[in-house]
Amino acid sequence: MYEISIETHFSAAHHLRNYIGKCKAPHGHNWIVEVNVECTSLNDIGIGIDFNDVKSATKELLEALDHKDLNELPPFTTENPTSENVARYIYRALSQELNRHAIKVSRVKVCETPGSGASYWE
Repeated sequence: MYEISIETHFSAAHHLRNYIGKCKAPHGHNWIVEVNVECTSLNDIGIGIDFNDVKSATKELLEALDHKDLNELPPFTTENPTSENVARYIYRALSQELNRHAIKVSRVKVCETPGSGASYWE
């Protein structure tokens, strides 16, 4: 089993509905996103999945979130845009794009700040 990872970021605002504390007010983050992909085999030149393929799919997905208010975007109009929910959203969207025989998104980690984040996997 092989696992590759990429790390990228995007900037977006959010606020947490029904939260008691500062995060109930609109505020922004430079979100850090780590994507891990499992590969059970390698191609003829020794690659499980090209880093560029993972980077490209992630970049395309994050462009829809970048410099937006996450609370205004589905599914976050009805669920809080917590790190946990953002990680699940990215995981599921990338899984639809990247998963195929021998390749599976294994985990997505989202950090609102350096050192504070949440991971999602299935």
